[in-house]
Formats: sequence, structure tokens, C-alpha cells
Amino acid sequence: MSLPEAQASDLARRVQADFAAESRLASAFPGYVHRAGQVALATEIAGAVDTGKILLAEAETGIGKTLAYLVPALRFGGKTLISTHTRALQDQLMHRDIPAARRAPDRATGRSGGSVTRSR
Repeated sequence: MSLPEAQASDLARRVQADFAAESRLASAFPGYVHRAGQVALATEIAGAVDTGKILLAEAETGIGKTLAYLVPALRFGGKTLISTHTRALQDQLMHRDIPAARRAPDRATGRSGGSVTRSR
């Protein structure tokens, strides 16, 4: 379920634009495919972050959960804790997904995402 346009927060609208087929984020990920479920999940996450509400979400394999939570987290600019079940996913985040998402600057400001630290 996605937020109605009138209720979508500024963060949610920016996140929706990030997932457009012609966005810089799409060009940062070779083989990027627009997925409506991924955009809906990312929009819900952004709305929860922006309003300070709690969101419990579940999505099936292949929906694109990693970018769905990563893009709003980078856009938010505050501290974000991401816990992974496997070392492989942690490595994927640190070495592929986060760097690629950070290289996709905001069209309006030209700035990229925030800094990232890794805890072992």
C-alpha cells in the first residue's frame, strides 16, 4: 500500500523520483528494472521515517528490499542501523549497494548520500 499523493511526504516524493526508470539511481545499478512493489515499499519506509512512525513490512524475494530501505535511509541523512542476517548481505551492502547509491546524486542539489561506517 502506498501513500496517496496528497499525503506523501517530501521524503517519500523524493524517494519515488529516485526509483524512476530514467533516474540517476537507476543508471548507478546496471540492469536496474523498475519494480512497482519496490517503489511502494520504499515510499512506505520513507513515510514512516519522515513521520517517526513504526513500520513493520514484509516483502517476497525479488521485490528489491535492499534498495527499498537503503534509498530512504540515505535520503534521510540521519543515523541508520541496518542489521543483516548474513555476512554476504553485509558485504553486498558495504561494497556494492551503498557505494552505488551514494554515487547517484540528488538532481536538485547535486549532493550524494551520507557517510557509512561498518561495525564488526
